[in-house]
Amino acid sequence: MADCLFCSIVAGDIPATTVLETDRILAFRDIDPQAPTHVLVIPKDHYPDAAALAAADAALLGEVFTGAYRVAAVEGIGETGYRVVFNTGADAGQAVPHVHGHVLGGRSLDWPPG
Repeated sequence: MADCLFCSIVAGDIPATTVLETDRILAFRDIDPQAPTHVLVIPKDHYPDAAALAAADAALLGEVFTGAYRVAAVEGIGETGYRVVFNTGADAGQAVPHVHGHVLGGRSLDWPPG
């Protein structure tokens, strides 16, 4: 999608610090981290939100979530704990209309959040 920030990152038009990449997913550091580890995991194909991805390609959604697990391991937070958050829609705080999971960790993550 031409005007999508994350599609531009996938295309290499906007730089990002890559943490993990496969043929179908990309994980990169958030530019406004909310925890010591804050990595976004996205499918390379454009889907506006988690609901659209789940409806269209459950296997790819599984790859995104597996990517989150792999990011946690690479970042050294797999054993201490981490949170994976998918905001779906404006009322949930989704700022970029391309499905993405936030992998957060590296400190205690109190509940409920913010």
